[in-house]
Amino acid sequence: MELSTLDYGFIIVFFSIVLGIGIYVSKKSGKNSSEFFLSGRTMPWWLLGLSMVATTFSTDTPNLVTDIVRTNGVSGNWVWWCFLITGMLTVFVYAKLWRKSNVNTDLEFYEMRYGGKPASFLRKFRAIYLGALFNIITMASVTLAAIKIGGIMLGLQPWETVVGAGLITVIFSALGGFKGVVYTDFLLFFVAMSGAIGAAYYLVNLPEVGGVSAMMSNELVSSKLNILPDFDNTQVLIMLFIIPIAVQWWSSWYPGAEPGGGGYIAQRMLAAKDENHAIGATFFFNIMHYALRPWPWILVALASLVVYPDIASIAAAFPNIEESKLGHDLAYSAMLTKLPSGLLGVVLASLIAAYMSTISTQLNWGSSYIVFDFYKRQINPKATEKQMVAVGRISTILLMILSALFALTLQNAFEVFDLLIQFGAGTGLVFILRWFWWRINAWSEITAMFASGIIVILLAKTPLGDFLFAVETGVFPEWANYPFIVVVTTAIWMAATLLTKPESDQTLRSFYRKTQPGGPGWSKVVKKAKIDNELIVDTNEGWSVPSGITAMLLGIILIYSIMFATGYWIYGRTTSAVILSVVALISGFLLIKTWNKMKGKLL
Repeated sequence: MELSTLDYGFIIVFFSIVLGIGIYVSKKSGKNSSEFFLSGRTMPWWLLGLSMVATTFSTDTPNLVTDIVRTNGVSGNWVWWCFLITGMLTVFVYAKLWRKSNVNTDLEFYEMRYGGKPASFLRKFRAIYLGALFNIITMASVTLAAIKIGGIMLGLQPWETVVGAGLITVIFSALGGFKGVVYTDFLLFFVAMSGAIGAAYYLVNLPEVGGVSAMMSNELVSSKLNILPDFDNTQVLIMLFIIPIAVQWWSSWYPGAEPGGGGYIAQRMLAAKDENHAIGATFFFNIMHYALRPWPWILVALASLVVYPDIASIAAAFPNIEESKLGHDLAYSAMLTKLPSGLLGVVLASLIAAYMSTISTQLNWGSSYIVFDFYKRQINPKATEKQMVAVGRISTILLMILSALFALTLQNAFEVFDLLIQFGAGTGLVFILRWFWWRINAWSEITAMFASGIIVILLAKTPLGDFLFAVETGVFPEWANYPFIVVVTTAIWMAATLLTKPESDQTLRSFYRKTQPGGPGWSKVVKKAKIDNELIVDTNEGWSVPSGITAMLLGIILIYSIMFATGYWIYGRTTSAVILSVVALISGFLLIKTWNKMKGKLL
């Protein structure tokens, strides 16, 4: 495939603007660590919300969605659609708590909520565990998608894609810091969205696809259209719908959908002007992320089934692709090669935008952990602001190099998604309860983290996994693997919580005064403080969490209704689309009333 002068023009203009923004803000971003990592905590909700959306608009996401749709149909997307529940819980319960905490990173929370050496160890270990290890895995998945796109669309070797895309992104990230990331995310969002919608419209109307109606009636596509899985297929129903909805959303730590908030989502909440802006940003993000964005990717995935019905057809069309990189996720890139000049340049620019947005965010977020939670806290407590910014820029470069090298060893996006989901299984409940139950301590989190990882490794690398979950000979059905990890991990960390000493009164009261979480889980702490004649605000009366849960449920109904109504309008199923549209309007109206009762107007 050859790019025209027009295509190159779009790409060059895009790169020039992005690098220009990075250079423009570099002087102010390098002023101090708060500017480099949080932009001075002055960001408005709409800019942070767009940044969250752009960050999760990564190059691996359309590949992942394509893999899911081609393998398990549209309903297979419940493995990530379920995280909307987590997102709404963060919006209406946790966003204000994070902003109140006023920490520089979500890991700084550990030494505010817990005390002593366990808290110090937890903060230090998580800085490396998340900021480096998990961050590198996530970025490698994104880079893998870039490798596949570069290989199919531009005929590039993996190392050429890694060097080209990575070099520009790491220069931009090291220069611009968080402000550069957020400002360019504003541009990247519109470029990426335009490219995704334009590609979907053109590719669905290819002569060999024949438009939406013809595509829907194709026998290869018609069986993949259901938004809900087949209720007669118990195995599929449990794995693709029941487990995600009943267990996965609250039990697993996953980047961008952390139970109770965390990671780069927390970073953006912490950078907001105030609590209301933090809430507005996360709500806006969830609407855009779930309600509007998936359908262009899904349509291209469905169209790809007509053009490339199996992996063999992809391999035949692109013989230069390494066998180790072949998979259903390649179908997205394969379809993009059919775009005309001009639109092809826009789509390529949008994919580059998606890559740069995600990688730059991951680099800045991971680097913030290394600087604040490892370097300054453990290595050099007297570090100057200039030194911290310098370490941030050096760690940004190192993280990019390591993730690029790891990307060369991966095969498809879903294997990384599955790996991250399993490694975080069972830890989510700790992150949810630690704000509202005084008895949670540092050992709770330490135990959950190690227990989950060890159990996953034992099941994957020893005969225990086959003994318990082999398809025909296992003690339990195959679908029980994930719930087993969750149940065992939860039991272990709960036992550790009750068998170890609680945090000191001083630590608990200090945390309560600063964040004021309220609720019955803190009643013992509040009562004891009053007995000791210590001034502490009792926020248990008029506790806002029940109202927050109501708002969360209404938000879930609103966004799912919009998402599924959009799908049914596309499918031409007018009755279902109208009903869901009405449900969306009603739930939206009730959500506004509920929120106004909670806090007054949002912004």
